[in-house]
Amino acid sequence: MTATQIPTQLPTATPTYEQRLQTLSEASVHQHFDAFKDIAWDDPAYAIDPTDPRWILPKADVLGRTEWYQSLPQAEQVRIGLYRQANVTKVGLQFEQILIAGLMNYAFSLPNGSGEFRYSTHEATEECHHTQMFQEFVNRSGQPVQGGSLLFRAVAPFLPLAAKWVPFGFFYGVLAGEEPIDHVQKSILRAGNDMHPLLQRIMQIHVAEEARHIGFAHQYLEHKAPRLKRSERIVLSLLVPVIMKWLCNEILVPSKKAQKDMGIPKSVTKEVYWDSPESQKFLRDLFGDVRMLAETTGMMNPASKRVWRAMGIDGRPSRFRSEPASAAA
Repeated sequence: MTATQIPTQLPTATPTYEQRLQTLSEASVHQHFDAFKDIAWDDPAYAIDPTDPRWILPKADVLGRTEWYQSLPQAEQVRIGLYRQANVTKVGLQFEQILIAGLMNYAFSLPNGSGEFRYSTHEATEECHHTQMFQEFVNRSGQPVQGGSLLFRAVAPFLPLAAKWVPFGFFYGVLAGEEPIDHVQKSILRAGNDMHPLLQRIMQIHVAEEARHIGFAHQYLEHKAPRLKRSERIVLSLLVPVIMKWLCNEILVPSKKAQKDMGIPKSVTKEVYWDSPESQKFLRDLFGDVRMLAETTGMMNPASKRVWRAMGIDGRPSRFRSEPASAAA
């Protein structure tokens, strides 16, 4: 290039945190879903038939790939599959309710003109629609599900308080619930199995909007991490993997009642959550993105790495967000 030549493309500045929030907020305005407008609940194709073989669990669900489940008569696979899908949906609904309450606690004290206030309320609005579509699915399934464990349901009213007093830890907790179910739903949708169209539509809407919600949590944590005190960083680095494992278990591991209702033998539960090598790999794969974020935000150190390992969720961090497990391997 000569001295008189001008580059055809100048480098663009990295967007600021406020600019990213603005982008997320505008995306929520232009691309959002309504639980009762964007799902044709009364379409005959969406009717829930409890004998429909499309309720058989896919292999993306660790229970669905077990020899025990696959050896069951088809009718029993269908029964368990519908119950399992309804129960996971109910847990997701309960988690979203905690998130909405936490977002409102966090937004309550934000100053005028805050981009975080606008985006938080956009996200809360979207999560309200998610709770509506999740509950509608549970209602129409006819399954007597309770969702999370007794402990989870007991402490749920207190968890949103963390958003006001320990917001950094709260938003890591948000990812502890969102990342595993997002990973599983993407895996199911990518597999292209013959799944029930109602469940497929719900997953498509949830995955589309959760991309924004997960993106905000990542942006928030990266932005706030440099402002942590050294003592806060040390304590949080040890707590993050514990929170991740606990909330992941609440989302994916059936409660005692659910195990009884589905008739899962204790030996199968023990193996699939998380004793077998295959299920252990599945568990580690769920947290590649969070491990990448923990590295970025200074939550990884020699002591915390031991906790990640003890929780069974250690491993190589993702190279980029939503990196498929096959690519990571």
